[in-house]
Amino acid sequence: MAEHTSSTIEIEAAPADVMGVIADFARYPEWTGEVKEAEVLERDAAGRAGKVRLLLDAGAIKDDHTLAYTWTGDHEVGWTLVKSQMLRALDGSYRLRPLDGGARTEVTYQLTVDVKIPMLGMIKRKAEKVIIDRALAGLKKRVESAPASS
Repeated sequence: MAEHTSSTIEIEAAPADVMGVIADFARYPEWTGEVKEAEVLERDAAGRAGKVRLLLDAGAIKDDHTLAYTWTGDHEVGWTLVKSQMLRALDGSYRLRPLDGGARTEVTYQLTVDVKIPMLGMIKRKAEKVIIDRALAGLKKRVESAPASS
């Protein structure tokens, strides 16, 4: 089993608002930084993204890849790599936990990245940590600056 990196952040918003931003792939280029384009290729029976093509520019890693998404209830989404030019694996998840009766949300982001080019494990973990930290900071900023849903 490949090693993974994870981090947690608290967001001043309800889980539904946080998941709404996570599920809105078309707007990823507005807040993620690394994602330059996102296109939903397939949807599941509930209308949620099932397969998404992402054009990524994360400095050392530039890639056009497709991820398959699995939604577990309203508080978890995971993904696995379907195809990529540079990556062997890009598996991860967002897990949401309501806090303060649902007024706030704890978000845990877990990620495993494996590239096709040789790279030390320590450098891969560092890259995962940077990706996770940027994603969580961007998610928090995006959710907390958006008007809350009622």
